[in-house]
Amino acid sequence: MARLSIKEIEQILAETENEQDPFLLSIKSDERKGVQALLSRWEKRKQEKQKLIDQFIEMKKYERAHWEKGSRYIAGIDEVGRGPLAGPVVAAAVILPEDFELHGLTDSKKLTPQKREVFNKYIKENAISYGIGIVTPSDIDKVNIYEATKLAMMEAVENLSRTPDHLLIDAMKLNVDIAQTSIIKGDATSISIAAASVLAKETRDAYMKNLAVEFPQYGFDKNMGYGTREHLIALEEVGVTREHRRSFSPVKEMVD
Repeated sequence: MARLSIKEIEQILAETENEQDPFLLSIKSDERKGVQALLSRWEKRKQEKQKLIDQFIEMKKYERAHWEKGSRYIAGIDEVGRGPLAGPVVAAAVILPEDFELHGLTDSKKLTPQKREVFNKYIKENAISYGIGIVTPSDIDKVNIYEATKLAMMEAVENLSRTPDHLLIDAMKLNVDIAQTSIIKGDATSISIAAASVLAKETRDAYMKNLAVEFPQYGFDKNMGYGTREHLIALEEVGVTREHRRSFSPVKEMVD
């Protein structure tokens, strides 16, 4: 029987998962350089996939500990948008089921925009519940960004369709009558907080992209309200909008 071509082997390997697959074992003796290169790439992909699985299992440790204690609805909470000169601060709260799986889920800032979009849809479809909280620039100016962040987080919790048994929060404590755990760098160490970080960022990015249509000079669709050169030049030339935080420099100096 004629040997399979390199292309044919590549197509079969793309569907192969098991290291003990008879086809995989059979081509290990194929001395062609192209086949050996395919085997090397397959092994590398396998290792990378296992690394993501191991990471996901490790990031489930906080949730697992509370599930084992009898908690059913554990809400991960995170925010995005503390530092920008314009736009709201947005928080999300997410309650995931125990059998939730999304390998590669981590801090939203570490994900590509394409992956964030896919993950955002998957999380919303598979979460037990999720809630979003949004605090406007004018309210940020009234209470300061730290308090505004807490307000956004509490609103996100209130918007959940289930009352959480426990809150896992990225480096914050909330004044609510629910047991909670504050976790430093929680968006990179807890799946629930990581899921919340994805929803918060996707919500805020969509808000800023819509804002860019109304205020095209500031480049909000690219800088998301942060003080980039383009944004600062527009502030000087066009001025301050209703979406700018007047308590933040250099906006503050422009309106004083």
